[in-house]
Amino acid sequence: MVYVYVIKSNKDKGYYIGITKDIDKRLNKHNKGQVNSTKSRRPFILVHTEEFSDYKSARVREIEIKSFKGGNKFKELLGI
Repeated sequence: MVYVYVIKSNKDKGYYIGITKDIDKRLNKHNKGQVNSTKSRRPFILVHTEEFSDYKSARVREIEIKSFKGGNKFKELLGI
């Protein structure tokens, strides 16, 4: 399984959208500062996940979510 995930920074309240095969391991890396693009924005909480059977489908969805980040579709996705 491959997962698309959205995490929220408790520091700046911003979001990060990513893709992984192991959500728990990836979230731990974000929170330990082992991901360059997010290390200054720690800590994070997981706010959304979607499961896919293959990487290609997950990547298409990740790009779609990133395309409406911050807009009404993104808010609907997260229920905010």
